[in-house]
Amino acid sequence: MLKRVKPGPEDRSRLLEVSNAILSQIDNLARERGLSLKAMLVGSAARDTWLAGDHDLDIFLGVSPDADIAAALDVARLVSPEYEEKYAEHAYVHAKVNGFDVDLVPCYLVDDPTHLKSAVDRTPFHTKYVSSRIVGREDDVLLLKQFMKGVGVYGSELKVGGFSGYLTELLVLCYGSFAGVLRAASGWKAREYLDPEGHGELEYAEPLVVVDPVDPKRNVAAALTLDKMQQFASASRSFLAAPSLEFFFPAKVMPLSDEELLELICRRGSRIILVDFQAPAVVEDILYPQLHKAEESAKALLERNGFRLLRSEVGSYRDRAFLLLEMEVWELSRVSRRMGPPVSEAEHLSRFLAAHDGPLSGPYIAEGRVMVEVPRKYTRAEDLLAAQIENLALGKHLSGAIRGGHNILVGSQVAEIKDDNFRTILARYFLAKQHVG
Repeated sequence: MLKRVKPGPEDRSRLLEVSNAILSQIDNLARERGLSLKAMLVGSAARDTWLAGDHDLDIFLGVSPDADIAAALDVARLVSPEYEEKYAEHAYVHAKVNGFDVDLVPCYLVDDPTHLKSAVDRTPFHTKYVSSRIVGREDDVLLLKQFMKGVGVYGSELKVGGFSGYLTELLVLCYGSFAGVLRAASGWKAREYLDPEGHGELEYAEPLVVVDPVDPKRNVAAALTLDKMQQFASASRSFLAAPSLEFFFPAKVMPLSDEELLELICRRGSRIILVDFQAPAVVEDILYPQLHKAEESAKALLERNGFRLLRSEVGSYRDRAFLLLEMEVWELSRVSRRMGPPVSEAEHLSRFLAAHDGPLSGPYIAEGRVMVEVPRKYTRAEDLLAAQIENLALGKHLSGAIRGGHNILVGSQVAEIKDDNFRTILARYFLAKQHVG
């Protein structure tokens, strides 16, 4: 496994050459402008815990706490002509440099990571902490990262809800080795608590708590969802029981052809409803929480009106985003029964009857309460969704995107979207299978 995941001498030499060139360029640009600025390589490249084939560099541009961070951003824009500005807590630059994806992130050089001016200010402290302790265990981190990638739990971005690189390094430091992490994780339960530096008990609601060694008020595993935590625990048990390279490098998921997609939809016998629209121009960590908010809002609307969901999914491809709702019950009778108050509650009864004037049947009494039977306004789930989607709680950016135009595709109409990335997402959805044991 290590031969496949560990960078070779040429890879290391190339990374060192490119990163040193960028650091030197930033120093020169800052000097020309009379700026006091410290350029730092951080993240896995700085800690020698990067996987073979990864061409990502994180370079921070540090300024003093009383300086203008915008000056560092100006320098970052000059590193490469091929760049785009992104925004997390504050703006940073994502650039292409000699085949590497480089994040150039301005930060403040604070003295104490518990007194930050921005969240990224603690990252240099993370690099210092791990670099001084991880020596001799780098291979274990590589194995753990690739294992997590293989079983689908790696990545702390909100799209994934999994384990960050820093978190994997801390787990190896806590449990001693790759195998030690898997053995420990096999027995994890919700609210597992790890405190590498013994800072003391802190209250968190997250499923896994790993107290940040450099900032004890922070849970390093805050982005990890319960499902991803349990998915990793189950995969760890399965691997220890029957080790296999397939855990690290699963078969590639291929996009579904028209025939495969239509056959799967037919075989399931459910109703697929897809809301497809132009994705707002925001980073994924802003987009995906709003997609999930819209997903929950749409599910609540449908279930409130008597329809029943089997499963749902959200995602993005190219410049599009979507909500996928798979219905177990998607069509209802025209007539619906409404339950009123107990007959003894005269005042409530009067209001109920006034609100349901001219029912199809009733009022009548059943089980001590008044009942009426009224016509449903919407008998099909897709009609209800089409009529109400713009009124749902969608989030600031998603609301504007959906109101700006959307498509609702039902059943076989989903095959009208030919994009390979979208078809791969559908393949993972329909053929969902994880290591459970």
